[in-house]
Amino acid sequence: MNTNKENQIKQAIETHKKAVSNFEANSIETIAAAAEIITEAIKNGGKICICGNGGSAADAQHIAAELVGRFKRERKAIAAIALTTNSSTITAIANDYKYEDVFSRQVEALVQKNDVLWAISTSGNSANVVAAAESAKQKGAKILAFTGKSGSKLEKIADVCLCTDEKITAHSQEIHQLSYHIICDLVEQEFCE
Repeated sequence: MNTNKENQIKQAIETHKKAVSNFEANSIETIAAAAEIITEAIKNGGKICICGNGGSAADAQHIAAELVGRFKRERKAIAAIALTTNSSTITAIANDYKYEDVFSRQVEALVQKNDVLWAISTSGNSANVVAAAESAKQKGAKILAFTGKSGSKLEKIADVCLCTDEKITAHSQEIHQLSYHIICDLVEQEFCE
């Protein structure tokens, strides 16, 4: 293999290790708090609605699948909806209103007081995700935010915010995936006992 490629691969792995080390040092309490608000919502008859753009939209679908299906254990289904998956709804809202409303309009229709909106934005400032969080907050729902940059609009709205504070979006996404897998595991344990 080309030495430059080997070095590039090793550097990518080292950067990932540093991001995970930073996550471990700074985010344990945040992950526990995230699992707690989700567990509390489900126990109170609520549901989890998840939104994000691009890779975060894929994460929203992944999280919903882990909760509705299962993560590691057999248990009853957990109510979770990815607001990123209904192409007819998203395109109708974007066409009839504006793209900024694609999630907030769904929040208006679907989110209730006992629910959690899990809002994912690596910038923390995606207009449509922030609008969804503001709408959910007005309805009395809890906001769980996953961001990549500290001091963002989304972080300021959230009840619990995991901010990776990574400069590269891909590194934030890697930590987000590790985080939501841990959260799904913690939540699932509560409903298997």
